[in-house]
Amino acid sequence: MINQTHQILLLLLTLLLLTHHTLIQFTNAGKIHITDDLDDVVDDEEDDDWINWGKKKPSPLPQPEFNPSDLDHMDPAQIQAEMSKFQTGPVFGFVKLRLGLQRTPDEVSETAMKWTKVLKTGGLVVKFMGVDISTVMFTMEAGQDIDEVKEFILEQKDAYEIKIGNNAYRRPGDPPLEEVIEALRREKDNKDEL
Repeated sequence: MINQTHQILLLLLTLLLLTHHTLIQFTNAGKIHITDDLDDVVDDEEDDDWINWGKKKPSPLPQPEFNPSDLDHMDPAQIQAEMSKFQTGPVFGFVKLRLGLQRTPDEVSETAMKWTKVLKTGGLVVKFMGVDISTVMFTMEAGQDIDEVKEFILEQKDAYEIKIGNNAYRRPGDPPLEEVIEALRREKDNKDEL
């Protein structure tokens, strides 16, 4: 009985060695040997897309929609609006959030981060950061995209006004921020008197 067990084990061991040897030969059969001597190989597969990969593509400048002679008939705000279309350098501004709502600094930071991410998915590189509980600052490298940024910000329910330089932008029909602040003060004073 023991002799028979030894014979079975010996048979299994022999089968195992034979299949292992066959597997090694099978896996080595498909290998291709490539030499390390590549001096005579020419790598000419780089095309223009490969060379320009990762580089920023310049945006074309918009063409003026007015003649220089029209400047005499325009008021300074219109001239400034037309000139802002040709702004190509960095731009920064401030967004005043809707007043009368209680916010924490963390909520303002979350709003700024959300706006940054949404515009980034749209291909605009704009960085928003919370300044205080009612103000968010933004910076952008490509000033020619400012109209898209203004449009985006004014579509947000939390935003009330955008200030870029001396210019303030609001939704049509919204009163100036100073009037809103004064109305909130009067409302608070009336509650305090009662």
